[in-house]
Amino acid sequence: MFGIVRPCSHRLGEGLKTQWMAHLCGLCLALRGDHGQFARVVTNYDGLLISVLTEAQAERTTGWRRTAGPCPLRGMRTASVAQGEGARLAAAVSLVLASAKVRDHVADKDGLLARRPVALAARRVAASWGRAGARTGSDVGFDTAVLVDAVDRQVGIEALAGPGTPLLTVTEPTETATAAAFAHTAVLAGRPGNAEPLAEAGRLFGRLAHLLDAVEDRETDAASGAWNPLTATGTPLVEARRLADDALHGIRLALREVEFTDGKLAHLLLAHELGRSVDRAFGTSGCGHQAHADDARGAFGPPQHGGPYNPQSPQSPHDGQNPYGGGGNPFGGAPSFPPPGPGRRGFWAGCAAAIGVCCTCKVCCADEFEGPWSRRRREGCLGNCDCDCSCCEACEICECCSCCDCGL
Repeated sequence: MFGIVRPCSHRLGEGLKTQWMAHLCGLCLALRGDHGQFARVVTNYDGLLISVLTEAQAERTTGWRRTAGPCPLRGMRTASVAQGEGARLAAAVSLVLASAKVRDHVADKDGLLARRPVALAARRVAASWGRAGARTGSDVGFDTAVLVDAVDRQVGIEALAGPGTPLLTVTEPTETATAAAFAHTAVLAGRPGNAEPLAEAGRLFGRLAHLLDAVEDRETDAASGAWNPLTATGTPLVEARRLADDALHGIRLALREVEFTDGKLAHLLLAHELGRSVDRAFGTSGCGHQAHADDARGAFGPPQHGGPYNPQSPQSPHDGQNPYGGGGNPFGGAPSFPPPGPGRRGFWAGCAAAIGVCCTCKVCCADEFEGPWSRRRREGCLGNCDCDCSCCEACEICECCSCCDCGL
């Protein structure tokens, strides 16, 4: 599961969470239905935006949902999932872009892909995904050649980029690809007047996706020697943040020009959650939590959180002493410590635990669950909350909320 728009279930609320899961499952099932089980691995958070935008513009009919059969990731429960041309377009775009992502990793010789047999197999999978995406795109009237052309141009642009190259020159192919995909949702929904503002929103979303990916991978790329647009062009984080904020503002303005039938989920994802994605990538606080701003290390450094159970916090009820040892031991004697955590499970015990985790829906819907083998804390698909959720209703409302009646 990859993508930059990863909403927290606490902020979505029950109704929008159900809708979001319907599109996520719909994308997954569209991939399986057209391209087989293995294609489901390219299911991603950003691809479902295509399905969300298509349905948000369309007139309400009975053909946009169907009841899917039991799935281990839903605790073997049935569910209402998105279907139709929006989900298929999302599947086509996801396949083509995943194909490009695999080829990029092969070119960078990342991990096991540095080995020739693995790289050869990965290239074959990427080529298969590219052809499959083109077929599905053609079925819904979308020419994926614009995506393939963008990927091919990206390689050439990166090869020529160097210090002083404008960063937006590097992000342009991604912008062009996402603009085309977003605009086609207006065609599928029967609202051609929305194509222009959605193309603008898609162009800026592509810019943001490229920028945030570069920011998040900057240190890893530097350690491995992989190509990174920020490092290659000499762009500082301050400038990258300015470009990201400008793109976010442009998306919000573009959404004002789009005529939606029901745009609540699309608005929340693109106007609100996208802003939190920017904050998350740059290590700044989101959701209006400015109380931690003074604790940040540097302009974009991670915040230093204090709390009543942090021994170094001025709010600590233990006056700086470890509550589990030293002067905090109510029985005197040697310092006491909390009992060690549980050890790793064996292979077969871990397999049994993994089946239990899947069949109880924890992987997909739980805020957190215990890793089957490591027994470490893991976050569910909707459990990646970047706030304490105690003040979400009091978040600062952005200036674009007047564009719809979503109440956000």
